[in-house]
Order: sequence, then structure tokens, then C-alpha cells
Amino acid sequence: MESNYKPIGQLIEKVDERNTDGSVSTLVGLSIDKCFIKSVANIIGTDLTKYKIIRKKYFAVSLMQVSRDEKIPVAMQTDYEVAIMSPAYPIFKVSDENIILPEYLDMWFKRAEFDREATFIAVGGVRGSMPWEDFCRMEVYVPPLEKQKEIVKAYRTITDRIALKQKINDNLEATAQAIYNETFINASKKHWNKGVVGDVLQLQRGHDLPRIKMNGGLYPVAGSTETIGYHDEYTTLAPVIVMGRSGNIGNPRIYFCNCWVHNTSLYVKNFYLSEPLWTFFLLKNLNYDSFVGGSAVPTLNRNDVHAYEIQVPPIELQKQFSKQVYSFFINIEKNNSEISKLIELKNVVLATISNL
Repeated sequence: MESNYKPIGQLIEKVDERNTDGSVSTLVGLSIDKCFIKSVANIIGTDLTKYKIIRKKYFAVSLMQVSRDEKIPVAMQTDYEVAIMSPAYPIFKVSDENIILPEYLDMWFKRAEFDREATFIAVGGVRGSMPWEDFCRMEVYVPPLEKQKEIVKAYRTITDRIALKQKINDNLEATAQAIYNETFINASKKHWNKGVVGDVLQLQRGHDLPRIKMNGGLYPVAGSTETIGYHDEYTTLAPVIVMGRSGNIGNPRIYFCNCWVHNTSLYVKNFYLSEPLWTFFLLKNLNYDSFVGGSAVPTLNRNDVHAYEIQVPPIELQKQFSKQVYSFFINIEKNNSEISKLIELKNVVLATISNL
């Protein structure tokens, strides 16, 4: 009886189309989180004719350092009709969409089990990399086309809901930012006190926590850019303002629940006659580029932030602002809670593909 598992190499064909006439200038890269990101690199004077073209529904993969990262960055490009990538990326497309849907294959690549298998295979490679031939030998569960369509539809319903909730959150925060700008940035500061950030708050470095201890609990573990797990203990009481300390610096976030703050982050340990929501936007609007030198891994020193010069608005004005925007952040918190549950559901769908 024919198996439902097929090697990737039987389902795809490699593509090596070059931007020979230089007509495409949209340059993208592939992140470790399996999504495409538009490059912000200065390409003036760069010879783009050697770059590879990646069209919509084509895939790119990075086979370098797979075992070290414990992840294989691979994804389907859906943002642009056509873009270009570094020649270092292998690019491929589905050979026959009557056998496997590109959207279904993309889902398979997003499975945690796929990353674990890739990591195991890549252990013997040079610097933990995976040869193209080994990638092509990895197998995909290929159900009938109608079943694939059902799976893709269910998955898309979840991801569309996540995107909608995230868009609502973005709009709420943008509205709050506009109110902040009107109240504090563009307003007259005639009677405000001059000072430094350290006059209104105290930053503290977070605490280390092994990954194995982030598998459950009531309290989010706040990493440098996002919640990276949950734990049964917390290090600081709500509200918690967190920002990246190492690697991804700045980008403050606010939690209205107790948290364990990871040591890749800084958090506001004490507020000195300052409202938390005003403090959040104060930190959000700092120029973090001014705190970083030429080190390979950017690191944010809390003392540098403390010494940053600011003008401090009256506490009553801060309270007025907080009252205006508080409901926005309650709604954002509710949406984030729903997003977390939807992500869990999405991962369940991905994990059970081969059993459907």
C-alpha cells in the first residue's frame, strides 16, 4: 500500500531565477521565525543582477546552523508578487499543486516536530548546517487534496483571527500614542520641571530562568521582545513595564499582571511620582540608538537610560492622560489573551496534521 509520507524532493523543484535585468529592487530576507522581512539595508550601488528572484508562493530556506538554532527557517513568500533574495538562499516551488498545496506544505514546515527532526539530522553537518540533499529526503505527510484544503482553511481561520486582533491592538496603541503626542510632545512645557529619566523611575535587570522552567504556570515570562513562556512564580507586581536589554533593545511593553521578567530585559522596579501609562510612553518614545555603541550585540545600560534628559509634566496631567487611555490597554490585554489561546489552537492544528 502506498504511504502517505513523501520525501520533500518528490514534491518540489528548485528554482534559480536571477534578477539579470535589475528590474526588481524589493529585497527580502528570511527570519528564524519563518517569515519574510523586508530588508532595510542600503542597496545603493549594489549589483542586484546576481540576486535570486522569489515569486509569490515560492519558498526559501536557510540551511545554515540548523542544529545550533534548533530551527530551520523555511517559509512561503506571500507578501509580494516578486522580490529578490541573497543568492545564499535555496529557493523552490511546489512541482504539482494537484498533489500538494503550497499552503499545506508551508504549514508542515511550521510544525515543531519538523524543526526537531531537522535539528537531529543537521547535528552531523559542518557547523550544524544541513545539506540540500538531506533536506529533500525529509518526509511530508500528504493526505488527499480535499483534506489538505480543509486543514488549510481551518488554519487560515485561526491565523486571520490572530491578525485581526493584532490589527485592533495596533490601532488602539496608535490612538493612545496620538493622544500622548498631543498632550506631552506638542504641548507647551512652560511649567514643566527639567530632569532625567532616573527622577521618575528606577530600572532593574530581570532574572534568569532556564527554558525547562517556562513550560507552565500562571505568570508570563517577559523576554526582550515578547512573552517567551509561563512560570508558577513571578518577580515583579503589576503593572510591569519591560524593555529589551540585550540584542533587541528598547521596544517597551506593558503587562497588567504579575510577571517573571527575564534577564534579557529591563523592567521598571519603582515609579517616582509618575503614572505607569505615562511612563510607558515616555520609555517608548526615547531614542534608543543614542544608547548603543559599536558592539556586535547591542546592550542597553540602565544607567544610561536613567541619565537621559527629559521634561517632567505635572502628575495631574499624567493622571488625566492615563484615564483617557486606560480602557485602550484593558482591551489590548483582552485581545492578547485571546491571541495566546488562538496561538495554542494553531499549534495544536499543526501538531496533529499527520493524524487528520
